Amino acid sequence: MGRVFVAGSINMDVVATADRHPLVGETVAGKAVLYFPGGKGANQAVAAAKLGAPTMLIGRLGTDAFGQQLRTFLAAEGVDLACVKDTAEAHTGTALITIANADNTIVVVPGANALVSADDVAVPVLARGDVAVSQFEIPQPTIAAFFKRARDAGATTILNPAPAIKFGRELLDLVDILVLNETELGLLAGTELRGTDDDARFVEAIRLLPSNLDQIVCVTLGSRGVLAVIDGQPSVIPGRKVKAVDTTGAGDCLVGALASQLAGGKTIRDALAYANVAASICVQRMGAAPSMPTAAEVAAIS
Repeated sequence: MGRVFVAGSINMDVVATADRHPLVGETVAGKAVLYFPGGKGANQAVAAAKLGAPTMLIGRLGTDAFGQQLRTFLAAEGVDLACVKDTAEAHTGTALITIANADNTIVVVPGANALVSADDVAVPVLARGDVAVSQFEIPQPTIAAFFKRARDAGATTILNPAPAIKFGRELLDLVDILVLNETELGLLAGTELRGTDDDARFVEAIRLLPSNLDQIVCVTLGSRGVLAVIDGQPSVIPGRKVKAVDTTGAGDCLVGALASQLAGGKTIRDALAYANVAASICVQRMGAAPSMPTAAEVAAIS
């Protein structure tokens, strides 16, 4: 079995729940404030680890209380933290999240995540059959250095370009599998997309990306599932309709689950079907990293 290496962010999510989101300049009364381990890198690593893949996280934490709490949590979830550094130069990454009617708004303050460097990702030794995962909550030059090392080793690279930020062809050419939502796809394709658009509209947008035919592009569409273009051909992997409680970590769950299954030798279509089930469990629970399902939970409804 291959291993999963995740280079990415580690945050404490500070969550406020309310009946509705405030308008600009407005104050609304909240119901509760909650603290959850999060950060896209940590979420994806926890998802992969809980689903049975040997998983190493590469990142940075501050030397503050949040950093200590996050290290304890991640270790308990089975994530290898040998490449997670403590740094006194910055605070632990923090996300401020408002949840109302299962929808969320998020403000991320990077802190120590902004200091994850090319030297950090040069430490782990990757091999053929491994899967290298990253997202846009750490610097792009660090991701490029990580993916170059992964490619040289024969590992598969997965990029989740979130939060949505434009990036160059140099990085895109290092990506084997691109996993993104309609907002991120719309930004990269230079077109406006909505979650309600039909499949043909998403395929059209994917065709506008400066990618090659060998690259797999997966668009996450919530309860609709995933639209994937594989070997140049579109394929729809249906989702599961469930009552969502908190969608904060759903995309990260899907990415981590996908990585875990590919590391285990599954085909891309089988891996995406499995990841869809995992994400449907995740959204029925509060929190990001703590909501990631176990392999037994996914097997029970697969």
